[in-house]
Amino acid sequence: MSDTKTFLLPDLGEGLPDATIVEWAVKVGDTIRLDDTLVSMETAKAVVEVPSPVSGKVLKLAGAAGDVIVTGTMLAEFEIDPNMPQRADGQDTGHHHGGGHAAPAAAPAPAKTEEAPAKAEGNERADSGTVVGAMQSSDAVRSEQAVAVGGVKAMPAVRALARKLGVDLGRVRATGADGTVSSDDVKRAAADGSAKIGSAPAAAVAPRAAAVAEAPAPAAAPARSTLSQSGRPMRTQPPGAAVTGQPEQLKGVRRNMARVMADAHSKVVPTTLADDADIHAWLPGNDITGRLVRAIVVACKTVPALNAWFDGDKLTRTLHPHVDIGIAVDTDDGLFVPALRNADVLDPRGVREAINRLRAQVEDRSIPASELSGYTISLSNFGMFAGRYATPVVVPPTVAIVAAGKGRHQMTPVMGGFESHKVIPLSLTFDHRACTGGEAARFLKAMIDDLARAN
Repeated sequence: MSDTKTFLLPDLGEGLPDATIVEWAVKVGDTIRLDDTLVSMETAKAVVEVPSPVSGKVLKLAGAAGDVIVTGTMLAEFEIDPNMPQRADGQDTGHHHGGGHAAPAAAPAPAKTEEAPAKAEGNERADSGTVVGAMQSSDAVRSEQAVAVGGVKAMPAVRALARKLGVDLGRVRATGADGTVSSDDVKRAAADGSAKIGSAPAAAVAPRAAAVAEAPAPAAAPARSTLSQSGRPMRTQPPGAAVTGQPEQLKGVRRNMARVMADAHSKVVPTTLADDADIHAWLPGNDITGRLVRAIVVACKTVPALNAWFDGDKLTRTLHPHVDIGIAVDTDDGLFVPALRNADVLDPRGVREAINRLRAQVEDRSIPASELSGYTISLSNFGMFAGRYATPVVVPPTVAIVAAGKGRHQMTPVMGGFESHKVIPLSLTFDHRACTGGEAARFLKAMIDDLARAN
């Protein structure tokens, strides 16, 4: 009897309970070699290549692109080929198969670098099963690589971007090394509409014109109704909203965001203070986000209690000598919070360059998982859209988040009368278990004082 192996989905990062299939590199009946790419999976933080744990024939696959697979459940089944390379019994990938019940880390920390394998004390290898974007095979860490599927060579993140933008990778002009399709290639094709999924190639349009003219006109779309098929009233959306009227399963980033927010809501004791920062004295050329970052750094140095992590179970607090600011980035896929590292030693130009880099990496989903955790305090600049004050969510183990609203002009009393001054509304939400109201108020005042400076 042939030997078969059931491969369970490993934990692809920091106790994540599931992942979404992006694209299979094989189909049932194919033969795959050990450590060749099996599938690309999207987690809450990255698109990860999952290598095959064996060499052999593919007997079963867990689902299709877009399906959510729970950690620890069947991902694929193989018929092992004894004549092909196999991993020795003493070698495993170092990944947990926890069935989706792995406990989250007590505090986010930067992931180990990928240049060298993790080391453990003594002769045993450390478990590196929670690093997103890299999987361990034997003693070597394997990073995300471009893989050829259907004759097109592209990174998993680029394939995910193409699927999101409705771009047919097979019709995109590749400009990357060795004929690899890059994210810029996909964005360019999406912008000029040259590679839309389902559209006919330009050369084929003319011959089909006559046939199209002779084809019967399509049936008229059914009239919209406020009743479901069962005859019950249902809520409707504006005609421009892309909805089907059916429940939509949350996936990837948005799915994780829902879990994180629910967890934070259940664990934090939030309190919010709000005030306005008068920026009337600002000279031309001031970068609002850069000034907010600098003001947070100044406030963290003035009141370290808010630049901290708090463990509610052990009732311990960790004050940080450095300032790493989590910058909230809103996307169609959900909320990302990349970390602006060492904000306390960056000059204004360095802050702007770092923020631009983080936003670009978030947009094309190339941001390392280590950059999405480990921050010591957060900033949400929602005022670039709308809104004045807010009660933003503090995500443990951090203690505080600053939110900046939309700037406005207001009449301000001055010596001899009134002047119109521009102000920025500020909201500071903090975990009242970890710091006092007085500390939070002094923190907010330090921010307001720094923002009032001309430069």
